[in-house]
Order: sequence, then C-alpha cells, then structure tokens
Amino acid sequence: MIHRPYWENRIKSAWGKAPIVWLSGVRRCGKTTLAKMLFAQDSLYLNCDLPSVGEMTADPELFFSNCEKPVVVFDEIHQLKDPSRLLKIGADMFPELKILATGSSTLAAGKKFRDTLTGRKRQVHLSPVLYSELPLFNKASLSRRLLHGGLPPALLAAEKDPSFYREWSDSFFSRDIQKLFGFRDAEKFNLLFEYLMRQSGGAFDCSKTASALGISRPTIDSHLAAMEITGALRIVRPFFGGGRKEMVKIPKIFGFDTGFVSFFRGWNSLRPSDNGTLWEHLALDWLAAENPESNILYWRDKAGRELDFIIAGERDEVDVFECKWSPAEFCPDALKVFREAYPKGKNYLICPVPGPFKKREGGFELNVRPPVRES
Repeated sequence: MIHRPYWENRIKSAWGKAPIVWLSGVRRCGKTTLAKMLFAQDSLYLNCDLPSVGEMTADPELFFSNCEKPVVVFDEIHQLKDPSRLLKIGADMFPELKILATGSSTLAAGKKFRDTLTGRKRQVHLSPVLYSELPLFNKASLSRRLLHGGLPPALLAAEKDPSFYREWSDSFFSRDIQKLFGFRDAEKFNLLFEYLMRQSGGAFDCSKTASALGISRPTIDSHLAAMEITGALRIVRPFFGGGRKEMVKIPKIFGFDTGFVSFFRGWNSLRPSDNGTLWEHLALDWLAAENPESNILYWRDKAGRELDFIIAGERDEVDVFECKWSPAEFCPDALKVFREAYPKGKNYLICPVPGPFKKREGGFELNVRPPVRES
C-alpha cells in the first residue's frame, strides 16, 4: 500500500481542531487505503458495509467505552442505521478518542445525518492523485496522470482500460447517487454526467444543455447539485466586482478527474493541444486541496478576456492563477485589464516546471511555480 503523507498530515491537523474528521472523496480515490494506513497499529478499523459492524455499534456508549484503541475508523459510515448519533456520542462522551469517518459525499448530504455535528468535525476532501504525489505511485509520469486520471487503480494500470471508467460510472449512480438522493432515471443522469465530462473546463449554460439533451432544467439542476455534493465535479463561478463589463452568471464545470474527461472525449492518447486543457484540471485539484475554505472563481469580461482562477483574500487583495503547459504560453492582456480594476494581489503562473521562480511579463511580476506545497 502507498502512503500519502500530504493527506495523512491534513487529517492529523484536522484532529487538532475537532475530534471527528470526515474524509470524503469519490469512489476508488483511496479513502479506504488511507484510512487503514493511518495509525494502523493504534486504530480500530471498521468496515460499515458489514452487518456485524451495525450490531457492534448498536449501543454507542457501550461500544466506545470498550474501545481500547485511541483512533476509531468508520469506513463508509453512511451504511449504518444512525451514524450521526454514533458520532455525536463518540465526540461528546469520549473526547479523548480520535474518530475518522469516510463517505463519498459531504456529511450533510445523507438523509441519515439529521445532526451535521457542528463544532465536532472537520472535513477533508481526498482528491485524485495530486501532481506532487506522482513520485509515490511508481514514479508515474505527468502524461500518464493526465490520460489515465488520478484514481489509484487507473493510474497504476498498465494500460488505460475503458471498462474501468464504465464500471465506475455505473457504480457511482447505483451506490452513491441513487442511495443518497433517490434518483431513479439512470439513463438521464448518466447522459448528463457524460456530457459534462466531455464539456469539462468550459462554460455551462443550463438552457442550452437542457435543449441539447432533452432533459428538463429542474432535473439538470438537481442532478448537477448531486454531482457537486458527491465531488464528481466542481462548479467554478465567475468573479466580478460590479459595474464593470464582466461575466456574472455563467459558471464553468470541471470534471473531477482527467482520466474520465479524456475517456468520454474518446482520447486514447494525448496530442500536445490536449495537455493544456487537462493540466488546468490538475492545477484546480491542487488549488482546492491547498485552499479548502476558499471560494475558487474564474474571471472573464464581455470582450472574451479570461483568467483561469481567482481567489479573493482580505483587504481587497485578489490573487490570480493562470495555468499554462509552458510559461512561454502566457499572454498578459487579460491580466492587464483585470489589474486595472483590481490592483492588489499576487499573480501566479502554474506550470509543470521543476521549481518556483519569478519572471516579468507585460510589466507584471509573475510567480511561476508547479502545483506543489513549498517546503
């Protein structure tokens, strides 16, 4: 099994703030492996798919009082009858325990979680394999990560297997979406899911999508919300300051994994022009992992000038993140217009370069860097 220290440290840090850590992430992203490896010798691991675990935890007070390990892991805890009660009693009556609970969606999405455990939990969303983690996975190349995606079984496979992506999609609907949200029409859901993967990284117009697929807008809205809650996509909304000629409504949709984007686009290999599109997805994974509490936006004006990602900070500071396959591809025109309206903030150029450096382009200082945490 492969250790993922970036995420192990994130979980340990979250335990410093609350007794419960909710580890979310899409199916097959590595939640179970991570949960088993964390404090392996000092943790009690429970697979909540097993009926015996439901019987074992039926009396939460008795269960926790007899727990001899300092860490308790509830894998796929939503399978239990009353998971929120179990977690609440664990946190309130046994504060010395550290509890890790895993699930595919955010905790509040489940119908069984009437109590969302406010103040008792922190959430860590496990991404597909990050750029900085590639050396851990048999020194996987960047091109392999872009084509195969970042779910460990797909990344480590000798060849890209179409059946993996089809099976995952079917399982995603039956085991996650249908159980959590009660949707019954798999055909419409999968049609929209595949459409969004093919359009990933582009602007999303609900009316046009409804017309193209023959699906009602309310159905698209509900399915889109379910996909966002379960982490199957990210909705990146526009940044705007008001009173300027900026896009204010149309969001961008990003699929959760480059392997699925390339699969549904029918890419068996990558052309040079494909790298930049998929690289933007990988950079977004890193930004979301490093800034879990921040709202990641994009910027575009009505003249078509666009910046990939925007993160607003304090005191009117607005940081810009442009994602390019090569630093030479950067054009300062959009940044110039943006900085006339929002002069405060740092400018980052996210590229697959060996290490960070600075350069000047169009009168701006750019922090050129790979999507890795600086030591």
